[in-house]
Amino acid sequence: MPRVVLGVCGGIAAYKAVEVCRRLVDAGIHVAPVLTDDAQRFIGALTFSALASEPARTSLFDGPEPIPHTRLGQGADLIVVAPATAKLLGKYAAGISDDLLTATLLATRAPVLVCPAMHTEMWEHAAVQDNLTTLRRRGVHVLEPEDGRLAGGDLGPGRLADPARISDTALGLLAAGRPLAGRRVVVTAGGTREALDPVRYVGNRSSGKMGHALANVAARFGAQVVLVTTAHQPVGPGIEVVRVESAQEMHDAVMGRFAPADAVIMAAAVADFRPKAPSIQKLKKADGVPEFALEPTTDILATLGRAKAPGQVVVGFAAETERLREHAAAKLAGKRVDLMVANDVSAPDAGFEVDTNRALLLGADGDVEETALLTKEQLAGIVLRRVATLLGEPSNGPSL
Repeated sequence: MPRVVLGVCGGIAAYKAVEVCRRLVDAGIHVAPVLTDDAQRFIGALTFSALASEPARTSLFDGPEPIPHTRLGQGADLIVVAPATAKLLGKYAAGISDDLLTATLLATRAPVLVCPAMHTEMWEHAAVQDNLTTLRRRGVHVLEPEDGRLAGGDLGPGRLADPARISDTALGLLAAGRPLAGRRVVVTAGGTREALDPVRYVGNRSSGKMGHALANVAARFGAQVVLVTTAHQPVGPGIEVVRVESAQEMHDAVMGRFAPADAVIMAAAVADFRPKAPSIQKLKKADGVPEFALEPTTDILATLGRAKAPGQVVVGFAAETERLREHAAAKLAGKRVDLMVANDVSAPDAGFEVDTNRALLLGADGDVEETALLTKEQLAGIVLRRVATLLGEPSNGPSL
């Protein structure tokens, strides 16, 4: 269920936020209200608690959680502030976080919709307009006020947008921000370990950060996510985590979940070889240097490429140290996948165990995209939007 934080500020239009709350809840949205102290001079928190999906929050310090702004900000798919006063817009533009709502706005990566409401003279003031310009430049969505009757009987621009417009705009932003709503996505992450004996293994340097970023962003994009991983890192809410260690375990976990999946993203670094006969007991140094015969592991990506049904999307990752495009193109064709994401792991800022990456994306349709240096979450967003485009419109996604 999409989650919206509804921020309510201290203006006479605060009573209209009740209708916004009701409309969002009726649309199947989880609404978490946050009221400023000034808002409570116009309307009570109890009203929102009765209508919303969880009790209204009013303070950074009086609730059961030590850091409520972090929980609200990280868990939100969208933050809507209605009404947004001149005071709120100024603090938000300046990065001031002196209450729960402003702290939540600074503690989120979710899209934000502000719906200003104030007298005409305030709305037209240069300071307010400069603050709105700053916020728009940072990606904040602004639903401008309407002309109409204002407090005190005045007429002019500054009237809060109609609650139906606010809720429709919010639902539109949620739909745009959830391009994988209703889709089932399997993501693999980390480097496999192939046992030499009960203590030692052959492995690689993959940390799993890229795969975990893909899983987290896919969940934020609305997908039902299964993460098959060798890494022990935190993941976002709603992700099913399957822990594995070896290439064979990863193969079994992925293939067992492949049929109902809309997309599989193979970000894991899977071993190409494993010892044919690992020792049952720990090898002793005193016994001399052991010799191991190797055998190939099952190529999971190639198996997926051969077995995918019409409409399924398979994405591969190619970690290379030379001739990046040539090797990635060969893997794209040889493994019959829809998209190959290749990166040069010899680069210190885009290889293993770092938080950044740059990649070359090669599509089966011949499309090629080269990214700049990005965080792994940013790259995950690019990859997943490509996946959403390849999948097309979902047939079973929720109606927003």
